[in-house]
Amino acid sequence: MKPIVWHLIGDKRAGGSNRLVKQLISSSLEKQFDFAVFRLEEAKAKLKYSSPDVIIFHYPCAWKYLADLWLLRQHSQLYIYDHHYCQGFEQHQVTSKYRFRLMLRLAYGLADGVVSISNAQRNWMLNHKLVKPNKVRTIYSASPIDILLTIPAKDPSIPLKIGAYGRFAPQKGFDLLLPAFESLPGEKFQLSLGGYGQDEQLIKDLARDLPHVKLLGAIEDVPAFLADCDVIVIPSRWEPWGLVCLEAKAAGKPVVVFAVDGLREQVRLGDGEMGRWGDREDGETGRDRFEIGDCGLLVSPNNIQQLTKAISSLPEQNLTAWGEAGRTSVVNAWTEFLHSWELFLGEITA
Repeated sequence: MKPIVWHLIGDKRAGGSNRLVKQLISSSLEKQFDFAVFRLEEAKAKLKYSSPDVIIFHYPCAWKYLADLWLLRQHSQLYIYDHHYCQGFEQHQVTSKYRFRLMLRLAYGLADGVVSISNAQRNWMLNHKLVKPNKVRTIYSASPIDILLTIPAKDPSIPLKIGAYGRFAPQKGFDLLLPAFESLPGEKFQLSLGGYGQDEQLIKDLARDLPHVKLLGAIEDVPAFLADCDVIVIPSRWEPWGLVCLEAKAAGKPVVVFAVDGLREQVRLGDGEMGRWGDREDGETGRDRFEIGDCGLLVSPNNIQQLTKAISSLPEQNLTAWGEAGRTSVVNAWTEFLHSWELFLGEITA
């Protein structure tokens, strides 16, 4: 009999953790594990007459869920899969770090373990003693990218086609990207921005007087969108991992990112040593410069001036080499993701 694995998820969005879970449970792993997806209240009702081998908790941890975590743990092994929290989130969204970290210590402590989605996230957890080292495992997030890997290489166009896409929400930072284009000439740079969400009116207002910016609405065909772009910009304020970055690299596209959380290690290809610094003009300070990574540029978080300089430098960069390096680094990402989950679930259900 296959081990029974319940995934508890409250995210109703088409993307994000909801999409990741759907892709995971419909993968080749369904031959080895009996997956089911429930909302928290559904799972609590089913526990009255059913006991899974493992429960994977995908909700963002919160005070209101502590009692539920305790209850779930009485019926099954329980692991928290944290798609949500990271250093950048704490910086921008948390008013009381003491209270927030206390909640996480209690939540993580109620579970048998925690799955982090990047080294940056794991290091943040460990640096603040949110979880014991032997209770956290890192499995890099991924998605099926076979189609993206087949996108042919594209010679940079004139003007350079910059792409960006995602939810129109404060996290994604498009309100920081659009001001950068105010001083970028339209004959050299064009931006195609896809997405929708709570900040849609703000984004429209910021783009209104920028003729070299096109708002595309929701991107239905991501491979086609990426194939048409020369570079992808990801101006997120925080990002525990960042699937958009992985998708862009799979498509062979250089990336420009704010150097936060999981984005930083994706562009350094492993969060290694600092890369070279760009913008070598005399008198420039570290805050005025951007970092040259292995497959693109890293910009100081929230720094619009530095982001503008980084984008303006793109025609002088070796975009083809960056695209190749990025694609090579993720060619096996989905296979490795599934293998890591196979090992993990196999160990805890043995």
